Amino acid sequence: MAKRVGKVVIIGGGVVGLSTAYFLAQQGVTSTIIERDTVASHSSGFAYGGLSSISITPLEPSLKMIADDGMNIHRYLGSILEQKTGIKTGYRKKPLLSLVFDESDIPPIQEAVEQRQAHPDYRVTLLTAKETRNLEPRVSENVKAAVLIEGSAEVDPLRFNLALAKLTEGMGTEILQGTVTSVAVDKNRVSGVVMDDQILDCDHLVIAMGPWSTWAGKWLGFEVKVTPLKGQIIRLKVPGEPIKYSMGWNGNYATTKSDGLVWAGTTEEWVGFDETPTQSGREYITRSLLKMMPYIENAQLVQHTACLRPVTPDRLPILGHVPNVKGVFLATGAERKVIVLGPSMGRITADMIINETSSIPIDPFSPTRFE
Repeated sequence: MAKRVGKVVIIGGGVVGLSTAYFLAQQGVTSTIIERDTVASHSSGFAYGGLSSISITPLEPSLKMIADDGMNIHRYLGSILEQKTGIKTGYRKKPLLSLVFDESDIPPIQEAVEQRQAHPDYRVTLLTAKETRNLEPRVSENVKAAVLIEGSAEVDPLRFNLALAKLTEGMGTEILQGTVTSVAVDKNRVSGVVMDDQILDCDHLVIAMGPWSTWAGKWLGFEVKVTPLKGQIIRLKVPGEPIKYSMGWNGNYATTKSDGLVWAGTTEEWVGFDETPTQSGREYITRSLLKMMPYIENAQLVQHTACLRPVTPDRLPILGHVPNVKGVFLATGAERKVIVLGPSMGRITADMIINETSSIPIDPFSPTRFE
């Protein structure tokens, strides 16, 4: 029987908030999710959805544990979400091919490959240019080498989150659409949230609002060190056979997803809370894409999206209780890794609420580390 923890409110209907609700429900604790817009309507629904824990940087030990745990959760959910909800999430194993265009980069990459070869869930190989083009002949002739990572996967982020929302609702989670404007506090402990001029009582509050988590700092009197990093993605209709690998280069990527379109990205733009797709962003992605795979130059643009990822000063997540209001837990800052890290961040948050401990150490992610 689950420990009596009282009422739990989660602000944010992205992958972290939904995962928190799911793992709470698994342990018999129902919760209420409040989402300002719709489920996964921001970075959780418009991310790329590439899944690999071995490419996570920086190599902080606890972060690697979260990433590996996130991969394990995706493997599990990948097998049950469609069965239980009828929603196809596009989860499938797909090897990653990271391209190298500068020969001077090969020695440090070789060192990184050797470090990662010890991971039991992956096979990592440094390929020559010829070996790379043998695997994918459409790769640019300018490629000098590539790293092949076998053991990675992918998912359609929006469909994954919609399926997770449907599953958690079936387990008793309530999802409300509304705007939280403040937090009610009684004797230094959270007692509720004010949503559209009504108060929802709660004993535990989870802030999982992505970059908008900084707004919660004003409600709580504690600065939440997270800022938005804009990223854009284009989806293309491309003639010919699907790309069999998740292609990557210098933070850019492209692959054929389960919808048959080539998804390509991305930008990194410090432009505040502007989520508008731009022509300059599309042109940047197109240049990077053509550098990797020139044959795509005659592709037809189908969709162009943008989202805001939550980034902290040290580019590590924020996980932990706020210091001045009891019962409030922060879970944000996964930036470009949100689809990989989010499920584990949700599991950790649920464990901290129910058991006040987690199997993964979260001290490196404390909200107070920037003070």
